[in-house]
Amino acid sequence: MGGKHGKYAYVLRSDGWYVKVRVVKSRPEDDPERYIVVGPKTREPPLTYPVLREEELPEEAVARLYEL
Repeated sequence: MGGKHGKYAYVLRSDGWYVKVRVVKSRPEDDPERYIVVGPKTREPPLTYPVLREEELPEEAVARLYEL
């Protein structure tokens, strides 16, 4: 039952991997601190989680996706 309230999401990177992020809803959309990388990278995200694209995130948040 993950991802039901939108607290967590998976982001599709350009290399085909998915990364789990925590979405802080109280922050504005363009704030890089809205997306906190919490999980490992994976090839297949769970079906119950929303999937975001890398292009939808701010530049600073995208850079943190590749630190894994």
